[in-house]
Amino acid sequence: MNQLLSEFEVSNEVSGFASANLRTEEADAQIRFAIGESSLGLVLVARGERGVCAILMGDDSGELIRDLQDRFPRANAIGDDEDCKQLIAKVVEFVETPAMGLDLPLDMRLDVRGTAFQRRVWEALREIPVGSTASYADIANRIGSPRSVRAVAQACGANALAMAIPCHRVVRSDGALSGYRWGVERKRMLLDREACA
Repeated sequence: MNQLLSEFEVSNEVSGFASANLRTEEADAQIRFAIGESSLGLVLVARGERGVCAILMGDDSGELIRDLQDRFPRANAIGDDEDCKQLIAKVVEFVETPAMGLDLPLDMRLDVRGTAFQRRVWEALREIPVGSTASYADIANRIGSPRSVRAVAQACGANALAMAIPCHRVVRSDGALSGYRWGVERKRMLLDREACA
């Protein structure tokens, strides 16, 4: 169910963001993006010059575009990008068959919100294999900050690369699911599919 939304559909949903372009005088980066559908809802994939800088999930294209705009407020964002449409196909394929893996060129340098600590957390998350989980405490220990469990949870919440940086694989110490930026039900579905991979 990989249906791509056209630039027309996207631009009609966000007033003041015509043609899905965000232009500012001080633009310091160009980001291209597209929005498609998966069985988990809408997926926005954005890329900068060096690779994918955002994979966002949700139910409303306008909210996804606003999230992208909030994350990269000084960027020139151009919607309905053909290359991003191909990347969406890879993301949707991963959602449906996680055993395939998700190998995308990532560009995390554009995320101005990423602190050095968050980047250490995100690198640790990328080491959790498909079908496995780790607790927030496990991740804190792996990065050498055993008392930073809450900060690990906050880093997971700040992650802009859904599934590519698999924060959905982080659970509470008792194995229970806790918050997920894109909804606990999406987290549950991803983990269930990965468990069967």
